[in-house]
Amino acid sequence: MAQLLEVLRTEQKYDLSLEEMFLITSRLNGILQGDKHNHHGGYMVRSLYFDTVNDDDFYDKLDGLEIRRKIRLRVYSPDAKTAKLELKEKTGNNQRKRSLTLSREEAAGIVDGDYKLLYGMDNEFANELYCRMTQYCYRPKCIVQYYRTAFAEAVNDTRVTFDRDLRATEINMDIFDPELMLYPVGLQTGCTMELKFNNFLLSYVKNAVSIADRSNLSASKYGMARNYLIKAAL
Repeated sequence: MAQLLEVLRTEQKYDLSLEEMFLITSRLNGILQGDKHNHHGGYMVRSLYFDTVNDDDFYDKLDGLEIRRKIRLRVYSPDAKTAKLELKEKTGNNQRKRSLTLSREEAAGIVDGDYKLLYGMDNEFANELYCRMTQYCYRPKCIVQYYRTAFAEAVNDTRVTFDRDLRATEINMDIFDPELMLYPVGLQTGCTMELKFNNFLLSYVKNAVSIADRSNLSASKYGMARNYLIKAAL
């Protein structure tokens, strides 16, 4: 069932207060297409992150290395019939994301460590993931969940997202658990805005988000969650 999707674009992140989020989303409502899954509070995004036994990807991000990667399994509902296994590679603000669409059963097998499923898919990207995850001993490390409101524009593959209510766990790795216990990560008083685009950010989108004229946020949700959970355990 594996289907490959590849995305190449620039990604910028910003911290916003909830008041700023509401102001910007009201502006975007008039100029961009809202995601069909948008509703009050946004739609759920749940990701299980894999890392090496020594947490190399986590520490590469923590150390601020220019080139870094993450492997994650993503669903949008506990009762989802499919999941996306993704390799996200970043160099500065530029990212390359490749995704395999897996069945629920295949995804559960990957979580249980049955990476041979990837090798048997007769897919070049699946084989690449199999080699990386076995060679560097990747294991499930953390589940991160949040609620997203998104807007899109076909020109320059533009997408603006607002993520809030970030929660995580390092105890239960069942990404399909409908009663998954998650802990809030930090104060729940704001959100993360992400700007994603090819070539350049459209001027009318840039004007709509001008209140967020500040330095890019470098922290990833995986890094934020692992940092918080590690400190909480001390």
